[in-house]
Amino acid sequence: MPEQQPTRVAQITSRSNPKIKSIRALQHRKTRQKTGTYLVEGIHHVGEAVEAGAQIEAIYYAPDLLKSEYAFNLIKNQTSSGVPCYPTSTDVFASITAKENPQGILIVVLQLESKLVDLAPHNFPWGVALVSPQDPGNLGTILRTIDAVGASGLLLIDAGIDPYHPSAVRASMGTIFWYPVVKSSLTDFRSWVQEHNYHVYGTSASGDTDYLSVGRYELPCILLMGSERQGLSHEYTQLCEQVISLPMVARASSLNLGVAAGVLLYSMREKINHEPGVQ
Repeated sequence: MPEQQPTRVAQITSRSNPKIKSIRALQHRKTRQKTGTYLVEGIHHVGEAVEAGAQIEAIYYAPDLLKSEYAFNLIKNQTSSGVPCYPTSTDVFASITAKENPQGILIVVLQLESKLVDLAPHNFPWGVALVSPQDPGNLGTILRTIDAVGASGLLLIDAGIDPYHPSAVRASMGTIFWYPVVKSSLTDFRSWVQEHNYHVYGTSASGDTDYLSVGRYELPCILLMGSERQGLSHEYTQLCEQVISLPMVARASSLNLGVAAGVLLYSMREKINHEPGVQ
């Protein structure tokens, strides 16, 4: 085990400590919205947040659980940068973690509110737009795939989902710190697409184009995906220059949204018609 860094902060040993209560409250969407913060847990995720320059409000860690020299160095460096770092007992940390086998480190991060008006083809050449997504895990998985294929970010249209839900943050594997996640209405999305001449490619089980038969995708472009329950309605398909389907050859009528996004994003990556100087 690495040598623990000395601290001047007394270890928190009570589950009733006000700071610990505030951490537990962040498991609830209402508190995340009120405070504009969210929780990030695990060594990899915390390291990604630090590397991305996310605004960390506080770090909580359990010295008896934490086995990583890298993590202790993160704590030491963040302490030197003025970030409050609070050691806790193992029992107290177990009361604020969402993991069965916690690694012993958790941070409170300030939410980044990106805006649609700040995005344009020069900084958002291609991305994904989800209509009324329901599953935060799918959202995080799609963000991770966006990172894998080199896309630009994620738009959430008419979404009730919270992109800072613990399941979304966990499934993103740290990519949530690096890419814009923007909420929008249909009206604003339509205006934005038209203003910047985005090519919109929709997906539907009843789409008239098999994804394998698409010759190329033109930049700037958006992959528009319907909700897990209802797919794309007519008002959304009207925005699309092509509606693409994934062939289903057996009994299942559809794929999980995260899986479908992965298949289509990799296909798009291979077939995007890059203009000179555009990556």
